[in-house]
Amino acid sequence: MTDVSTILDGLNPAQQQAVTAEPGPVLVLAGPGSGKTRVLTRRVAYLIGVYGVDPHHILAVTFTNKAAREMRDRLDALLGPGEAAALTVGTFHSICARFLRRDIVHLGRERDFAIYDTDDQLRVMKRVLRDLNLDEKKHAPRAIHAAISRAKNELIDPAAYSRHAQSYFEEVTARCFARYQELLRDANALDFDDLLVETVRLFEQHPAVLERYQERYAFCLADEYQDTNRAQYMLLKQLASRHHNLFVVGDEDQSIYAFRGADVRNILSFERDYPSAQVILLEQNYRSTQAILDVAQAVINRSAQRRREKRLWTRNGAGVKVQVIEGYDQDEEAQLVADEIARLLAGGAYQPGDIAIMYRTNAQSRAIEEALITRQTPYVVVGGTRFYERKEIKDALAYLRLALNPFDDISLSRVLNWPPRGIGQRTQDDLERRAGAAAVPLYAMLHMLAADAETADQSAPSAPARADAMSSRARNALLGFLALLDEAIEQRRLLSLGALMDWLFERVGFREALRREYGDDEGDDRWNNVMELRNVAENYATLPRENQLATFLEEVALVSDIDTLQEGRNAVTCITLHQAKGLEFPVVFLVGLEEGLLPHARSTDDRDALDEERRLFYVGATRAKERLYLLHAFRRASYGRAEIATPSRFLHDIPPDLLHRAPKRGYAAAQQSSMFTHRMTALRHSAQERTSSSTPASRRNAPEGPREVAFFAGQKVYHAHFGEGIVVSSKLVEGDEEVTVAFAGKGIKRLLASFANLQRAGE
Repeated sequence: MTDVSTILDGLNPAQQQAVTAEPGPVLVLAGPGSGKTRVLTRRVAYLIGVYGVDPHHILAVTFTNKAAREMRDRLDALLGPGEAAALTVGTFHSICARFLRRDIVHLGRERDFAIYDTDDQLRVMKRVLRDLNLDEKKHAPRAIHAAISRAKNELIDPAAYSRHAQSYFEEVTARCFARYQELLRDANALDFDDLLVETVRLFEQHPAVLERYQERYAFCLADEYQDTNRAQYMLLKQLASRHHNLFVVGDEDQSIYAFRGADVRNILSFERDYPSAQVILLEQNYRSTQAILDVAQAVINRSAQRRREKRLWTRNGAGVKVQVIEGYDQDEEAQLVADEIARLLAGGAYQPGDIAIMYRTNAQSRAIEEALITRQTPYVVVGGTRFYERKEIKDALAYLRLALNPFDDISLSRVLNWPPRGIGQRTQDDLERRAGAAAVPLYAMLHMLAADAETADQSAPSAPARADAMSSRARNALLGFLALLDEAIEQRRLLSLGALMDWLFERVGFREALRREYGDDEGDDRWNNVMELRNVAENYATLPRENQLATFLEEVALVSDIDTLQEGRNAVTCITLHQAKGLEFPVVFLVGLEEGLLPHARSTDDRDALDEERRLFYVGATRAKERLYLLHAFRRASYGRAEIATPSRFLHDIPPDLLHRAPKRGYAAAQQSSMFTHRMTALRHSAQERTSSSTPASRRNAPEGPREVAFFAGQKVYHAHFGEGIVVSSKLVEGDEEVTVAFAGKGIKRLLASFANLQRAGE
C-alpha cells in the first residue's frame, strides 16, 4: 500500500474530496486552472495505492496521447516505476482500435483492418463520386465527407440517414454514405469515426463481448467529459453500466467544440444518468488573479443554459484590473496591441513567449501580424497558417499577379484549374511540355494555342489532324482560362484596386468555389479571409490608379517575406480561441470583442450557439495568469466596407468597477468632443463625404466658417509612430480633415488631422 499522505500531498480540500470519493459515479466539475489533471492522476493512484485495485481493471480515457503519457509518468513518480503498467490509458480512438483488433471478428470483419487517415478518406470519397457519376465540381468531396462524419458521431448509419434525408444535398450524401461504407468494407478499412461507431455496435450486438470488457474495466475514468460526442458518451455508458464506477472530470462552462460533434448535454445530464452520483466542485484557481476570474465569471454567469454555478477564487491576489481598449478600426486595434506589448517587453517583466493574442476568426490575424511586424516583435501563429500563406489568399494573390503580369508561370500554374474548370493534370503537363519546347511562358503558349485553333477552324474539314494535336475539350478549357486572364488584364487598366478585386472574385466565382470545396461554414470562413485581403486594398485607394495594384503586391510580398523570418520559440503567440483551450499565458489580449465577431454572427439567432460563444470568451479570458486586455474597434472593415461596430454584449455583462478603461488614444480621444459625436451620427446615417482642394497656408487655421484642409499632396510630414511620410491627398470628412500619407516602410495610412498630431517636416 502506498502512503495516503503521498497521494494527497499538496491537494486542497475539494481536490482531496474528489480523489478519495467512495466508488460509484463521480462528477468533478473543474473550473479553469483548478488542477483537474492532478486530480485525475491522483484518483488513479488512490484506487491502486489505497483501495488496492489492480491496474488491470482501470481504464482512463484522455483526449490526447500527450495527456496519456503525462498520466503514466506522474503515476510512476507517485507509485513507483512500473506499478501502473497494466493500466489501460489512451484516447478514445486508440482504445477502441485496441478493442476492435481483438473482437471485430464478431462483426464479420478481419482483425488486420487498415485505419484511413484524412487524406485516405478524401481519396475514397472522390472514388465514390466517380462511381456514382457525380461531378466533383458540383458535389464537393470534403463537404460530403464532413456531413457523413457528423452523422457517424451521432451514431446515424447510412440507412437511417437516407430515411431522414430532406434536402437534395442530404439525398446525395445518403447515396455517397452508403457507397463510402461499401468501399471501406471492401478494403477492410475503418476511418477514425468508424473506430468509435463499430465499437458501440460491437457492444450493442454482442452482449457477451461487452460483459467481458465490463468485467475487465471495473473502474472507468474520463477527462474533458464536456467535449464528448454521442458515440463517446455511449461507449463510457456501456462500459460503466455494470459497476457504475465512472469518474469523469469536466466543466460545462468550457464546452466549445460543438462544431466537432461535442455535446454539452452529456455532462449536464450526468446526474440524470447516474442518480446516485457524487458531484464535486473544484473552484480554487491556481492560474489567474481574482481580477481576471471575476471578469470571466461575470460573463459566464449570464448564460441561458442550465448549469451548476461555480464561484472561482484564488490565492494569487487581486492583481491588476482587466483593461478594455478601443481602437478606431482593426488596424489601430492591432497597433494598440503591438504598442502595449512593446511597453510590457521594455519593462523587462515579460518575454515575448509570455504573451498571447487570441481572436475568434483566422481572418483577424492579418492586422495583428502586420502590426507585430512593424514593431519587429517576434510572433508565431499557432495551429494555423500565416495569413498570407493561406491557400485561399495565395490563390487570390495569384489572380491579381496575373492581372499585372500574365507571364508569371508560378501564379498561372497555381490557378490554372482553380476553381476547377476541367483542366486536368494531364492537360497541364501537356501545356507545360509545349511551352518548354517552344521556350515561351505558359501565357504565350496559351495564345499560340488560340492562334492554332483559329487556323484549324479556317482549314478544310478534310485536313488531317496534327500528330500532337490537343483534344478539343482540353483546348477549349485552356482557351476559356485565357479569356479570363485577358479580361482581367483589361479590367486592371480600367478599375481601381478594390473594384478590380470585386470584379475578379465575382468573375471567378471565388466564394461559391470555396463553399463547394470546403462546405458552407469552412467555405465562409475562408471567404472571410479573402475579404480581409480586400479590406487591405482600401489602404491604397488614394494612390494613382495605375500604381495601386503594383504597390499593393510589392508590399504584400514584403510582409510575407519578413513573416517567415519571425519564427522562434520565444515569440508572441497568435491563436484562435478554439485552439487556445488547455493553454495559459501570463498576458492575454482578446481582440475583436464586437457583435458579429464575438459572439459570431452565426450564433445570434441560436440560443445554444450564443451560449457556446459565451463559453468561448470564458475559455479565452481564463487563459490569462496576470494581465488580461479586452479590445474592440469603433469601425471594422467587412466585405470591403468599413461599418460602425457594436461592442460585444459580453462587455456589457461585466460590472464597470471590474474594468479599467484605457486612456483614450488617437481617434478615441476625439470621442470626448462634440465634433466626434457629430461625426459618428453622420456615419450612422451614411452622410456623404465632402472633399476640398488644397488651400494656402494662410487659410489653414481659420477660426470661423467651414474648416479647410491644412495639408496638401506632396507635402512632407512627420508622425510620432510612423515616422516620415509624404501626403498623398487630403480632404474634409464631416468636419475633420482626413489626410492620406505614404510612410516610408509603413505603407499608406489614413489619419484624422484633429488627433494625429502630424507635423510638417522640419517643424
